[in-house]
Amino acid sequence: MKLKPETVEIIEKVIPRYPEKRSAVMPLLHRIQEDQGVISNQAIEWVADRLEMAPIRVLEVVTFFPYFRQEKLGKTHVRVCQTLSCALMGAYKVGEELEKALDCKMGTTRADGKVTLEYAECLASCGTGPVVLVDENLYENLKTSELEPLVDEIRKRSEAGEESKERSGD
Repeated sequence: MKLKPETVEIIEKVIPRYPEKRSAVMPLLHRIQEDQGVISNQAIEWVADRLEMAPIRVLEVVTFFPYFRQEKLGKTHVRVCQTLSCALMGAYKVGEELEKALDCKMGTTRADGKVTLEYAECLASCGTGPVVLVDENLYENLKTSELEPLVDEIRKRSEAGEESKERSGD
């Protein structure tokens, strides 16, 4: 695994802050995910080795916290709140409609890598549900009959930059 030098430098400073090395597991995972975009099996083994712990213990942390990703997110990340208040107000219907409109099954990243669609626990807007978080933008009071502008926005975001990439040869 190849980390950026600045990531390694931060990691080297973080570990000694903890009375037991293993206590640094989450900060290391955060830094690695920030650097790599995902937590690979190689990263899990690297952290385990660095913190002198069994790889399974690192994997337990990675799989317990939904923030840590073992697969790369799509260009646009769409999260539908499924907590009780949003669920009662129609979040699952919104999720079903988004699946159809975006051609992306819930809990997956579309084959072209442009959209990740998933349910989330509590997006902290219980009074205005159902809510959807698209990247860092929150959409509230959604109704299935009024989703077209949101779908258009998601499509626009997921397509943005494609033309400039093609022109630059990337």
